[in-house]
Amino acid sequence: MSMVVFASVVRVKDGLPLSASTDYEQDAELQETKRHIKTLSKKLGQFPDRCSLKSGPYNVNFTSSLGVGYLMVCTANYPNVLAFCFLDELQREFIVTYEPKRIGSAVRPYSFIEFDTFIQKTKQRYNNPRSLSTKINLSDMQTEIKLRPPYALSLDELQALNGFSRNESSAKYNGIAPTQLLEPVSLPGVVSCVLTVLCGGLNLLRGVHAIESILQNDGEDFNYVIAFFLGTAACIYQCCLFAYFSVWRSGKSFLAFALICLCNMYLYELRNVWQILFHVAVAAFMTFQIRLRQPIGKAPDYNV
Repeated sequence: MSMVVFASVVRVKDGLPLSASTDYEQDAELQETKRHIKTLSKKLGQFPDRCSLKSGPYNVNFTSSLGVGYLMVCTANYPNVLAFCFLDELQREFIVTYEPKRIGSAVRPYSFIEFDTFIQKTKQRYNNPRSLSTKINLSDMQTEIKLRPPYALSLDELQALNGFSRNESSAKYNGIAPTQLLEPVSLPGVVSCVLTVLCGGLNLLRGVHAIESILQNDGEDFNYVIAFFLGTAACIYQCCLFAYFSVWRSGKSFLAFALICLCNMYLYELRNVWQILFHVAVAAFMTFQIRLRQPIGKAPDYNV
């Protein structure tokens, strides 16, 4: 029986899955074909905007337009013209439903999973060709495919990309690489960053003045300069930890906080109690914000 089995929508620039049809097929060959789709999703920008791939008893067809890719799996005997009409219909509906700015700013996988409702309805229609006679113009698509046939992608080409693509996908979504995305910045987080930058700037300014004092008076302690600059470096490092993900991020933030405390303890002769408390309080506040801003967890895969 010829039929559409599965469909998904992805962002071309990074392969982020935006939506997909929900299905519970456990067929091993279908699961292998879906793995091919995940590989293709990462490399859509390297292929023409209309392609086909044969994978055992299934065909993978995909198109891309305006930075969004539309992929579908169908049985090998499913007509090509119907397959690309199906993708064309998904494309038109998705473009109308979602603004480009919203698509470009999506962070989580399957941010538009509600589009699955339309995919399922369209899939049911295309699996019953009798219901399509008055709703699509097959002759136009047949003419377009004859004039501009889809690029026939081979499994050999796909396998050449497969290893790299899997590693990249794992780094992007499984939370291993340092480029993992963090939760959106909150207002307290912005305030903590501003205050930390202020403290770092004050430390840097005092450090420069300490160098000038040493040049003018030979008896000045150079360790004060080191303490000021270490405090500046610790503040900058805290800002970096807040902005970017890294392994042992919370532990590193506590070490930076401890360094700031030690520097201020050493500088107690040059600062009053309130100044020291201000620097320590800001460092503690930033450490707390780093702790609160966690990496974005992996979204459920919806049986994709």
